Parts: sequence; structure tokens; C-alpha cells
Amino acid sequence: MTVGVISHHHCLTHDMGEHHPEAPERMAAIQDQLIRSGLDYVIRQFNAKPIDKELLYLAHDKNYIESIFANAPSEGTYNVDDDTIMTPDTLNAALLSAGAAKDAVDLVMSKEISSAFCATRPPGHHAEYNKGMGFCFFNNVAIAAAYAKEHYKLKRVAIVDFDVHHGNGTEDIIKNKKGYLFCSTYQYPFYPFEIKESTTPPIINTPLAATAKSADFRQAILDTWLPALNKFKPEIIFISAGFDAHIEDDMSQVSLVDEDYRWVTDQLKTLADKYAQGRIVSVLEGGYALNALGRSAVAHINGLIGY
Repeated sequence: MTVGVISHHHCLTHDMGEHHPEAPERMAAIQDQLIRSGLDYVIRQFNAKPIDKELLYLAHDKNYIESIFANAPSEGTYNVDDDTIMTPDTLNAALLSAGAAKDAVDLVMSKEISSAFCATRPPGHHAEYNKGMGFCFFNNVAIAAAYAKEHYKLKRVAIVDFDVHHGNGTEDIIKNKKGYLFCSTYQYPFYPFEIKESTTPPIINTPLAATAKSADFRQAILDTWLPALNKFKPEIIFISAGFDAHIEDDMSQVSLVDEDYRWVTDQLKTLADKYAQGRIVSVLEGGYALNALGRSAVAHINGLIGY
């Protein structure tokens, strides 16, 4: 089986302003690097479909979802917070982004593909149960994970997050639910700030200093994620794939390189092959230095393929 990349050109239409880092060009940067690397001939590409509104309730408060739909502007903008802005095209893009993650679950569970990367936007891991924030409206990975548990009756679902910002929304949604393991590395102190280190499942929070480099990141994964994941034995692994810890990305001070994203993907693929029949669903989160984002995404996809 091959790796699938799921996207949709309408995700480009969500545009929060000329100087906003979460820009449409992010998707183009990934597609350009896929072509340049030759991976577009190796992977299978799929168009996302918008998620059914009712599936959003798997991870979000119904009143919050209703408020997003009610406030979606037909013109102008609506601010969820200072950095999270809805335009007339945002709701459709957000439904497609969540839909891509749900589609990825179906494709992987049906064995049509071995694993999937969702190259969509807006991202999702900061969206909490009843609140959008940090560029995020719907928590794509948490929705897809809940869908995998409910629809396919999976008992052990792991979500790992290597974005430079903590996946506070994902933790908020799954923290009191059974059958989840959530592992997150992140720069600390840094947005969203009020995060507590944890080495106790189901929450493995591993802060990284702003001075962290490749060796620090890799050792953190070896010391915290891998023992917890091996003990948990997940039936599927979800990845919040943020590439903003890259040394070329001004969003943070952590200094990772392309090869670190390949390395962590290799570790997760080994675990997925051992416990989860190879099933991985990866969803794009951050990454704002366009060239580094594209290269890192290619390194990540190569890891999913196993090249």
C-alpha cells in the first residue's frame, strides 16, 4: 500500500490578512516541494470532502459549533480571537480541513492506503472543546481520533504532537476520556503558556527549552514518548504535524532541522507497524517558513513511506 496526501484547493481561500503567518502560501509551499522531490508520482493524492456538521460534536461543544456557523461572515470578518479570524471562505476551508482528517481515517482503516498526511488549513490543535484560538477553529485531529474510536470501535488511540506550540486544545478535549494517549513536545515558556509538564498517561507533556536543538528533541522523544507509546500499544496513531520548531522558522527559538522530522516519523512508523497495522493519520498544524515547511513535510512523508 502507499501513502495518501489529502488536500483541497479551497483551503487556500481562507486568508486572515496580508501579514498573518497562517497564510495560503503554506499549502502551495508543500505542493511545490512534493513536485520538486518527485513524491507526487509516488503518493496518492485525494481531494478532501467537507465534514458533516454532526461529526464536529464528537470533539466540540454543540453551542460552540453553532456559534461558529452563526457568526461565519458573508462579508467582512469575524474574530474568534485576536489571531483567529473568520472570512467568508473560512468555514468552508475549516470543514474541508476537518473532513480531510476524517477521510484519512476511512482510507487507512479500509486499507486503501497505509497512512495519510492531510495538507490542509486552517490547523486545529489549539481549538478546545468550547473555544477556538491560535489560528484554529475545529480540532481536526481530535475530531478524527474520536471518529476512529466511535465508528471503528478502536480502544486505544494515540495522538502525538511535535508542533513547537503545545496542543492545548487536543489535551482539553481528550484529557478525561478513556482510550487515549496524548504526547506533546513544545517550547516552554511559550504560547499557550499555562501548560503543565506531565509524565503520567494519558497526558505526556514534554517541554523543550528555547535553546533546544536536534539532540534535545530526540532525547525527549526517546525518554518520554516511546516508553509511553510502547506500553499503550495504540491501534492507530494520529500526528499533529507542526513544523514551526525548524531553525529557519521565526515563530520559535527551537532549532530543529529537516532530518529531525524524518527521524521522529521513523520512530512513529516503527511503533505503528508493531502495534497498529501501520495505521498513521498525520494532520498539518504549524510551520511558517515556507521553504523549510515544504522540505520538512517532504521529509515527514518520506518517513511515512519508509524510503
